[in-house]
Amino acid sequence: MSGAALGLEIVFVFFLALFLLHRYGDFKKQHRLVIVGTLLAWYLCFLIVFILPLDVSTTIYNRCKHAAANSSPPEGSNMTGLYATATPVPSQHPCFKPWSYIPDGIMPIFWRVVYWTSQFLTWILLPFMQSYARSGGFSITGKIKTALIENAIYYGTYLLIFGAFLIYVAVNPHLHLEWNQLQTIGIAAANTWGLFLLVLLLGYGLVEIPRSYWNGAKRGYLLMKTYFKAAKLMTEKADAEETLEDVMEEVRKVNESIKYNHPLRKCVDTILKKCPIEYQEKMGRNMDDYEDFDEKHNTYPSEKSLVKLHKQVIYSVQRHRRTQVQWQILLEQAFYLEDVAKNETSATCQFVHTFQSPEPENRFIQYFYNPTVEWYWECLLRPWFYRVLAVVLSIFSVIVVWSECTFFSTRPVLSLFAVFIQLAEKTYNYIYIEIACFLSIFFLSICVYSTVFRIRVFNYYYLASHHQTDAYSLLFSGMLFCRLTPPLCLNFLGLTHMDSSISHQNTQPTAYTSIMGSMKVLSFIADGFYIYYPMLVVILCIATYFSLGTRCLNLLGFQQFMGDNDMTSDLVDEGKELIRREKRKRQRQEEGENRRREWKERYGHSREDSTRNRNVHIDPKESNFSEMSTNRSTSKYTRANNRTERDRIELLQDAEPLDFNAETFTDDPLESESGRYQPGGRYLSMSRSRIFDDV
Repeated sequence: MSGAALGLEIVFVFFLALFLLHRYGDFKKQHRLVIVGTLLAWYLCFLIVFILPLDVSTTIYNRCKHAAANSSPPEGSNMTGLYATATPVPSQHPCFKPWSYIPDGIMPIFWRVVYWTSQFLTWILLPFMQSYARSGGFSITGKIKTALIENAIYYGTYLLIFGAFLIYVAVNPHLHLEWNQLQTIGIAAANTWGLFLLVLLLGYGLVEIPRSYWNGAKRGYLLMKTYFKAAKLMTEKADAEETLEDVMEEVRKVNESIKYNHPLRKCVDTILKKCPIEYQEKMGRNMDDYEDFDEKHNTYPSEKSLVKLHKQVIYSVQRHRRTQVQWQILLEQAFYLEDVAKNETSATCQFVHTFQSPEPENRFIQYFYNPTVEWYWECLLRPWFYRVLAVVLSIFSVIVVWSECTFFSTRPVLSLFAVFIQLAEKTYNYIYIEIACFLSIFFLSICVYSTVFRIRVFNYYYLASHHQTDAYSLLFSGMLFCRLTPPLCLNFLGLTHMDSSISHQNTQPTAYTSIMGSMKVLSFIADGFYIYYPMLVVILCIATYFSLGTRCLNLLGFQQFMGDNDMTSDLVDEGKELIRREKRKRQRQEEGENRRREWKERYGHSREDSTRNRNVHIDPKESNFSEMSTNRSTSKYTRANNRTERDRIELLQDAEPLDFNAETFTDDPLESESGRYQPGGRYLSMSRSRIFDDV
């Protein structure tokens, strides 16, 4: 199975990245280059995380081979060589290839391609695509020009940092500038920036992820937080609607001022295409009286102002659509949590929903996940499952914090990750090594990446599920992933003492660390920043546990969910009232639809059957006689069925009242004979074709 595990993981990670991107992005509406760039960035980062355990097991096997080769040197020869100091292989544990062994020469090339591709994406291509997607230009040339101007300062900052490292190496007399050293300086600069951000995100995720599952077992807490989110989201939703109205008013003025024969009319048409359909129908195309745009010497908006307006339209429409979708999702979540609270005291052990799901469920799911199973899971098992999971994740977090503070100690070995890997290395249990490495780096990745998905930088960066993330946020997330993944992997290798610069052992390094070069070129980073900076994760964990960041944001005016705050209580009450209002509204809609459906089924089919039977019994030969007799019997049939028709109409009016308008009157003389006025002061029409128009 040489190389088979590598191929399987490459395919699996691709579909994983595609699934996540489909959840957050919109393949139909967003530009293909944005989708491809984000998918490639996510795919490469996830690939590094999944392939690194295979690199560790392959490196341990290679160490075993070299140790076995150097353990019995020829007579008269000295044990000299690169791996002469390696630990001899015990005779009871011979070296054997792991099931996921990757042949020599493949991993260095693989890591080099993956690493430098991700660095090219995060430092050059994705920032340019980000500015290009956010630009409001009407041509490719204009968007490219805007993107280059916006990224000039961005690229200049990074060149300044790289130049500072370059000057340091040039001034140091013990160092000589070579291509490998320049490459190492660039890698060190990128990893230093990434490690700085990594510790911030890791300190938040190590505390917040276990706490979120622990709070997930508290139904009252979740319901209050949902009410709080509803109040905040309603404010954002109203603000988005108001902003959209203001922008559409500007578009309307521009559309009226710029006629169809103006040179900038194409730009206005491009803006109109980005507007919602209802606004497009209201404004339409300005095809009023033909006139030359130079005759009256009117002041028209410039192309620069139209570019700015185009940018505002794209942003306001995206934000309005996102808040609308999120509001519907939050309503469903609130209704479901209220149903869980009601069903907890149910004596029938059957989960009853207030509102049925609009989408039909799969029969297979309905059979196994029936109301009884749903009640036991939601009301009994799920809270305990979340509590156990929170405890397990808390233990992992404690292990990570302890290892981050002690991984530089090699004698004795204090890092628990290094202890686990070294114990497995003694027995050459490759499956255990890969599982331990995968669980460790997977937990670290979850803590870091989940924070990237959760954080929100005002309204500029925000990853929203259900295909509501804009192009700017998708590309920005790809940039963050590419910058965080390399220092995350180096930090993991340091925790497990697989990095020779941390363990200070003359052993074969992993293929991943070999492409990073020797960090000894910058000793103050390799022996200082990389060692002691990760200890700050303890301070960040303490700050997150006591919600210091949340309290600071709350003091600055950004409302955050805090149980001991008056503003939080007011927002919870406001959100609760909003949810009640939406619930009553939906109940009235469902009741109205049920009444209409019931009356249509009761009387609609009977009328169709009677009409069909009358048409069948008509003889073609007697058509003339039927036409003559129809006029004679009209009064008879109408008078006979008049009371039944009136009863039906009165019942239908209870479901949907009729307005007093001209359509409710009839000129039928037979109607006047039977009496037009009905109890309750309603004027009714006896036209048979209009009985079920409102149903």
